[in-house]
Amino acid sequence: MANDLPVPDLQLGTLLAQCSAGDREAFGEIFTHLYKDIHAIAVRELRGERHLTIQPTALVHEAYLRMEGLRQIQWQDRAHLLAMASRITRQALVDAARRRRADKRDGGYAVTLSDENLGGAEVNHDALDIDALLTELEAYDAIAAQVVSLRIFGGMSIEEAAQYLETSVATVNRRWSAGKAWLIRELSRT
Repeated sequence: MANDLPVPDLQLGTLLAQCSAGDREAFGEIFTHLYKDIHAIAVRELRGERHLTIQPTALVHEAYLRMEGLRQIQWQDRAHLLAMASRITRQALVDAARRRRADKRDGGYAVTLSDENLGGAEVNHDALDIDALLTELEAYDAIAAQVVSLRIFGGMSIEEAAQYLETSVATVNRRWSAGKAWLIRELSRT
């Protein structure tokens, strides 16, 4: 399904403009070219997951359906699309965790996320807890919450996050350090 060749910037810009104008085929073509990147986001999200039955490919398809259904969005660039894919992937995982908990009288098993950036690949965190904490962090420091979400859920580098947020690499580094430290502290309390 994925095309291994990158989309040249000029062609991507044209496709993004067509997509923003409502061309569904253009969105499909963009998504096909970014499939490997979005699949990597899904794999990162599900790493260490033992109790959730969703597979990365299904998560990618869910992201596609949710993103394709968005109307009135002006796609800016590759980073914008990947940031939205990470946000939608996060929402899909949280929705799956909520459904799983609702299906079990006692709450069932925890749905976990594993992230090397937060303390090692062996450390697992509950998706619902992370979602709630990021919402709480957003009230204190919206930029830090965005940076943490882009890094954890989107797998973006510091440079990619800076480009997406249209800010400096130094600012993203500071907000990443602060947000990560806050999140680690809050996770250790739970």
